[in-house]
Amino acid sequence: MNWINSLPKPLLWLLFVSFAIRALLAAWIELGNDEVYYWTYALFPDWSHFDHPPMVGWMIQFFSLNLLFDSELCLRFSSVLLMTVNTLLIFEIGRMLKNSRTGFYAALLYNASVYAFVITGIFILPDTPQNFFWLLAILQFIKAFSSTNTSDQNRQMLLAGFFTGLAMLSKYTSIFLWFGVGMYVLFYKRNFLKSWSLYVSLLISLLLLIPVFIWNQQNGFISFSFQSERISLVNSPLRLDLFFTEIAGQLLYNNPINVVLTVIGLIGLAKGKFSFRIAEYNLLLFISLPLILVFLFFALFRSTLPHWTSPAYVSLIFFAAAWLDERKKTINFRIPAIVKMAMLLLFIVILLGTLQIKYAIIPVKDQQYFHQLGKNDVTLDMFGWRGMDNHFGELVEKHVNSGEMPKQAGIIGDHWFPLAHIDYYIARPLRMEVFGLGKPENLHKYMWINRERGNFQIGADYWYITNSRDYQSPDSIYSEYFKQIVPADTITISRRGIPAKRYFVFLLKDMKQIPDDPLIQK
Repeated sequence: MNWINSLPKPLLWLLFVSFAIRALLAAWIELGNDEVYYWTYALFPDWSHFDHPPMVGWMIQFFSLNLLFDSELCLRFSSVLLMTVNTLLIFEIGRMLKNSRTGFYAALLYNASVYAFVITGIFILPDTPQNFFWLLAILQFIKAFSSTNTSDQNRQMLLAGFFTGLAMLSKYTSIFLWFGVGMYVLFYKRNFLKSWSLYVSLLISLLLLIPVFIWNQQNGFISFSFQSERISLVNSPLRLDLFFTEIAGQLLYNNPINVVLTVIGLIGLAKGKFSFRIAEYNLLLFISLPLILVFLFFALFRSTLPHWTSPAYVSLIFFAAAWLDERKKTINFRIPAIVKMAMLLLFIVILLGTLQIKYAIIPVKDQQYFHQLGKNDVTLDMFGWRGMDNHFGELVEKHVNSGEMPKQAGIIGDHWFPLAHIDYYIARPLRMEVFGLGKPENLHKYMWINRERGNFQIGADYWYITNSRDYQSPDSIYSEYFKQIVPADTITISRRGIPAKRYFVFLLKDMKQIPDDPLIQK
């Protein structure tokens, strides 16, 4: 425990308070569309998946004891815990680059980031393991390049390759780690071109990806095709609106104060206003700037997501911390006023976001049509699912007792969201099975889940649930598959006593045609 006692007490307070707040929010807020979908990765583990490599599913499995404990907090616990570990990694990297106070400031700024605190620290997404292994890889690369001992260099380089491979098993964008390392070696560390450990380290990363390649080969490279289509520029006109939306998103996700401080830090470094203790800060530039520039380029033509570039901003946060450290004249760990402002901004964002989800404190201009209630309120994706099993369970019992539906009837949906929500919040507690019946590009992992659950049966009856956030009439999509489609009931969910959204339940009677299996290559 001596290493804990050696940490600055303000850092220990930061770790404790951050962990407590994030754990509370992780338990309080319902799962989002993506999160509940990644729960299916743990429910049906595989070597890879339609959307992403397998690491996020493995994380959920490991920290929930293979779903023995499957509450929202348990599913998210890897995020809550690993973000705390990440804060320590940030501190250590900052300490190595300059000094302990730089590490402390970097840890504060890291915790002021929406990406770090919320997306990787509360929600369970592929970014959680990616950010963890990304920082571990960077730490090991810095140790390898800064060491003067050959055996230490080799050991650290091999560890760096291992962690980079695990980062790539989390998200494909982690390949930018190796791109940055390659550029850094060519410009600053050419002597490593003669080091066997560099090549073996790269080989280790690639070997860890073998299961992903094998899975894709067995499934027509469907995951690689899906990801490449998301950034394809074929027939994509110039879209400045998407470009500025991406920039705004990057500012919001990474905290605009953090971003401004980082830019100031980079300018200050270029002008010689401060220096680092070791030269490996250049490695961070080679890793980070290409990632940001590449996706800003794609944003000129395609819709992109701001968190894709956020690992780069995490890597650049040390320049902001070093600049802040240089401005301090006394040796202490007091929080600079500008950092307090960054943390206050995060607090306001989290407070408003949470209150909006739970209580709708800001009115949302919405459709007034009965079947479109809540259509424009994205916060409803994380509200109104808890307790739906009770409402639906009563409806099931009524129709089973009347003989209208068999007890073992499953639930059908045509899109992975909200199908995964239905799977987790309704079917799971009622011990029912959920199937995806729709276009392959809308089903994603449910194409494989259908097989795991025995697929469809001729003559079988199913339930269909749709909601007013994205109402889809079963008559328009399922009339060719069932002899009869019967409206069963409507369930209204209120927030603060005001109707917020509605669920519409239908009976799909007597399946007359089984759809072709989209996974069978023709």
